[in-house]
Amino acid sequence: MSFAGLQSRHLFLGIVLALCFNQVSSTTNETDKLVLLAFKAGITGDPFGVLNSWNNSIGFCQWYGVTCDRTHQRVTVLDLRSQRLSGSISPHIGNLSFLGGMLLQNNSFNQEIPPQLGRLHRLRVLRLDNNSLVGEISKNMSGCSNLVVLWLVNNKLNGEVPGELGSMLKLQQFGLGGNNLTGSVPSFIGNLSSLKELYLTRNNFGGSIPQVLGHLTNLQEIGIASNILSGTIPSSLLNLSSLTVFEVEENQIQGTLPAAIGLKLPNLESFSISSNQLEELIRPSILNCTKLGLLLLNDNRFSGKVPYLEKLYKPRRFLVGYNQLGSGKSEDLSFLCSLANSTKLEFVGAGYNKLGGVLPQCIRNLSTTLTVFALRKNQIFGEVPKEMGNFIKLRYLLMGYNQLSGVIPSNLDTLQDLGMLQLSDNNLGGTIPSSLGNLTKLIALDLGGNKFHGQIPSHLSNCQSLDLLDLSNNNLSGSIPPQLIGLSSLMIMLNLSRNHLSGFLPIEVGNLRALIALDISDNLLVGEIPSSFGHCTQLTSLRMGGNFFHGSIPQSIISLRGIEELDLSQNNLSGMLSREGVFTNVTCTSIIGNNELCGRLPEFHLPNCISKSCKSKKINIVILSTSIIFGVFGIALVLAFIYLCWLKKKVNEPISNSINDSHPNMSYGALLKATDGFSSTNLIGVGSFGSVYRGILEDNRIIVAVKVLHLVHHGALKSFITLAICSGSDYQGNDFKALVYQFMENGSLERWLHPNVASSHGNKLPRILILIQRINIAIDVAFAMDYLHHQCHIPIIHCDLKPSNILLVTEMVAHVGDFGLVKFLLESSHDTVVNQMSSMGLKGTIGYAPPEYAMGCKVSREGDIYSYGILLLEMFTRFSPTDDIFRDNLTLHSFVAKALPGRVLEITDNVLLQQRESHLSTNSPQNWLFESDGIFQECLVMVYNIGVACSYSVPGRRMSVSGIANQLQQIREKLFAFGFYEEDEQLTAYV
Repeated sequence: MSFAGLQSRHLFLGIVLALCFNQVSSTTNETDKLVLLAFKAGITGDPFGVLNSWNNSIGFCQWYGVTCDRTHQRVTVLDLRSQRLSGSISPHIGNLSFLGGMLLQNNSFNQEIPPQLGRLHRLRVLRLDNNSLVGEISKNMSGCSNLVVLWLVNNKLNGEVPGELGSMLKLQQFGLGGNNLTGSVPSFIGNLSSLKELYLTRNNFGGSIPQVLGHLTNLQEIGIASNILSGTIPSSLLNLSSLTVFEVEENQIQGTLPAAIGLKLPNLESFSISSNQLEELIRPSILNCTKLGLLLLNDNRFSGKVPYLEKLYKPRRFLVGYNQLGSGKSEDLSFLCSLANSTKLEFVGAGYNKLGGVLPQCIRNLSTTLTVFALRKNQIFGEVPKEMGNFIKLRYLLMGYNQLSGVIPSNLDTLQDLGMLQLSDNNLGGTIPSSLGNLTKLIALDLGGNKFHGQIPSHLSNCQSLDLLDLSNNNLSGSIPPQLIGLSSLMIMLNLSRNHLSGFLPIEVGNLRALIALDISDNLLVGEIPSSFGHCTQLTSLRMGGNFFHGSIPQSIISLRGIEELDLSQNNLSGMLSREGVFTNVTCTSIIGNNELCGRLPEFHLPNCISKSCKSKKINIVILSTSIIFGVFGIALVLAFIYLCWLKKKVNEPISNSINDSHPNMSYGALLKATDGFSSTNLIGVGSFGSVYRGILEDNRIIVAVKVLHLVHHGALKSFITLAICSGSDYQGNDFKALVYQFMENGSLERWLHPNVASSHGNKLPRILILIQRINIAIDVAFAMDYLHHQCHIPIIHCDLKPSNILLVTEMVAHVGDFGLVKFLLESSHDTVVNQMSSMGLKGTIGYAPPEYAMGCKVSREGDIYSYGILLLEMFTRFSPTDDIFRDNLTLHSFVAKALPGRVLEITDNVLLQQRESHLSTNSPQNWLFESDGIFQECLVMVYNIGVACSYSVPGRRMSVSGIANQLQQIREKLFAFGFYEEDEQLTAYV
């Protein structure tokens, strides 16, 4: 049955059930059965088939998820949690008058919460958390006066919390976190005297924390983190002796902690005030909270000494990073000794402060349960204590960016669970211990920026889980171990640059099939560049400059389509520079200092290849790079050729002839076979001027997209004239014209940002886009735009940048497509030429087209910049510019601008926020990485600033395309520096 038919069936059934409700007494259990059938009618997705049992074959009290009382056979509990149900919650649910518990959490309900739920006077537990419910919370909910648990966490609810909910005086658990609720924290909560748990985290609540919350004498847990709260923490709230959990992180709370903060909180187990604006001292009285397990004070403005913690016996996590603690003196680290009393200590994080001195020997007394020891970027000197080898459960040892000296202790190989060792940018010396090769669980090893000498230990190849290896900027010598450079697990970065490595580059480099960045520049490497590079298909950055490589550039490097940065400068390379592959697409290529290279690529200023004596001048050429749309270069040439033909109209040379010479003609029969007779199963989409089919060419099995033009539509033939591929007749003698493109396996960006069943092929919904993927796509599009605007002989204006015109290949490289509205930017005033060079008279799509186009202004580079800015904002908020929320002068531009900088997490796509939380969850080994969380938010602010700067209404205020590309690359480098990368479809962070 079609989706439309299914909807009609549900609508009809709903009407019938509504009529039945008017005829059946509410006091019979038949009413409950009809309510359940109405509920089922509102379900549009049931992947596990849990509602299949809801039929007349058995009594409704035996239906899955339904519980009835024995006396009246009335429904008392509806429990369908975690079944991936989608659709709406039927308003008829309000007629289950005996219902005491409704558990629908962890599903995909996506409509409003029916106000009819307010009729359920017996309801005690309502769990609707982790759905996609929208709209405002109805004041009718106050009718559920017996509610003990109201949990609406992680939905899309908006508006203010109705004051009528203050009548639910029996509430003990009240959760509204993870929504888009606005206004202030409701003061009526102070009257809910039975309240034990209050969870309002991740909303848009502003103002200050109400003083009346201090009246809740039974309150045990309070979470109001990730809002925009300001002011100070009420002293009355910190006097509640019942408190066990206090979480207000990620707000704008100011002031200081009360001097006696710890004297009234004997039961406190978790205290998190990180990412606020609190200042002055960390109060020593906090030590009176002897049950503290989590003490998170990071990312504030605290100064002075870190207090001694000898009274705390249960701390598991102690975070004071990103403050101004310490004075650079030797006593700064004495607090570490006071942590020895904790037998459950897992995490010590004090990075990014001013802590000085030598690591004290007392750290040997810290608990062997320690998993994270993070003191990076301080002023610590002295040696790395050999006592670090005692912590056999340690996973992360992070002490980079200090002043450590001496050698790496040889006993660190006892840390068999170590996943990351970061000692970069210190003054460490000696040789790199071969014993590090025994750390088989090591994921990242960063020893760059030190004074290590000797050879690279071949034993490091035993680290079969290694993703990142940085040994750069040392004094290492000898050859590169073949086993190491062939370590196939490496997928983020291998950096051996700025050493004294010599010898040949091993052919095993071809084993780095998953590696993204390889840097072996500024060494003493000799020989030819191995052709095995052709297997490194994921490389985006390859730096080999400053060596003594000779011979020609192998064809295998030329064919690496994913390369975005290629540095072959300052070598002894020779021969002809290819006019194909990366040298036509890459815009970040450096070939400086290779005097024997030649070729006819004007952008490199090389001489013609006449003889071996040809020598090129040393030209300082660095061109930025990206993966530009496959075929855009060819399209640009065709369009330029059309323009030249137009100029020669006076000698009667028709455009159509040139076009037919420029493209291979394909027969109607070939396309008929390729698309299985233009079968509907191969139909990808339908546009204004044609239908697009997926096909496989019979001769070479290449997958293509075939656009069959609707010749009855005005403008379709004009588009065909620009890109003609197939022109002829079908088997009935009708005119047939079609365009054939490279097929993009991953479809359009639109499909990834706004997935739906209709846009998914083969019932396979697209996966989510993680942060790095979105940054990469944004960079790809920016460089494509730069190519069209500034690197074509005649500047080309796309005029229709939007998600549906951004196509993604298998490697998630973004291509700009659909040049149906393209215009040449002629620097003269020949408006007629501009109009003739356009395939249509329109100037873009509503929401993406700049406002000046609507006023009759000419197309311009700035117009494309505007469209790009809107596209960028949509990529990270997942709000379309034509979304229903944008009305009354509110636009996507102003929506984002108002949220900058402090509220960016509130407007960001929930998918990204969920990935962010997955790192920082207590079940994740990256939970301690508060530093990367700060980088996450900082990079979002930078992205949104770019989008806003591109989409100003005044063209002259918009960014330049080069500025866009440069800033986005800086963002990506910042993320890579903190280890954000793609793995198993989720964001993983290393600090």
